[in-house]
Amino acid sequence: MAVTLRRMADDQELVLARARGDRWLPETRPQTVEEAGRFVDDVGCALLFPAANTLAPSLYETVAEEDAVAWADGMGEAESTVWTWKDALPEAGLAWYGRFLFRRASLLSPDLLRALYTGPGDPDDHEDLDLPREAHEIARALLTGPLTSRALRELIGDRAAYERAMTELQRRLLVTSAGVREQRAGWPASIVDLTCRRFDVGGGHDAPAAARRYLETAVEASPGQLARAYGWTAAVARSHLDALVAAGQARRQANSYRSQGAPDVPQ
Repeated sequence: MAVTLRRMADDQELVLARARGDRWLPETRPQTVEEAGRFVDDVGCALLFPAANTLAPSLYETVAEEDAVAWADGMGEAESTVWTWKDALPEAGLAWYGRFLFRRASLLSPDLLRALYTGPGDPDDHEDLDLPREAHEIARALLTGPLTSRALRELIGDRAAYERAMTELQRRLLVTSAGVREQRAGWPASIVDLTCRRFDVGGGHDAPAAARRYLETAVEASPGQLARAYGWTAAVARSHLDALVAAGQARRQANSYRSQGAPDVPQ
């Protein structure tokens, strides 16, 4: 009996892994930033690089060789491509970029961004939120226009405080990368801008649609996985998943939920 149960579990994991592979990997590798934008638009959200204990596709896996490990040999061709696209995608308005999904570097399609953005879409949206003082300082500095990450770090002074502030601003989707600016020496400096200036946000908040979008891409997810992905509580995530079941857009399997269009898993 134990052997049979293990085989059934293995079969379920194999079907699920294949379904995710079909969903997460495009038929042809993106060659241009426009093609990368179409990938993000298709999946809705993606990490920049794969990471343990996360459930999401990654841009790196679409351009790297099969079974490649990111950063195993330093900055290779695939890593360099992804690192360039992370700034080029938001600059072109093709995808939002920041630390959001599982608190990691990630990309959101414009449609999913709009569904997740909770404010009215005004430059002072940050004023209504409980954020660190340094986060408000950064947002106010950006009112006059985009600034480099270097300039914003100098504004805050303390690097750790700057990183905490930027993380909070990105988790609230208030700021995004917006290209790069060459410097006299070293790497180009990333440009930071207000999300509402780069993308059409505000008035489109739709948490149920955002939950459905994630589930369609994840194929199957638990409330905890959805909560960690979006920064929701587990109770909120479960309520949205249960609503999808009630609407016939998902089905429940034990403590997980499966997209209605996903393939059946052997029981």
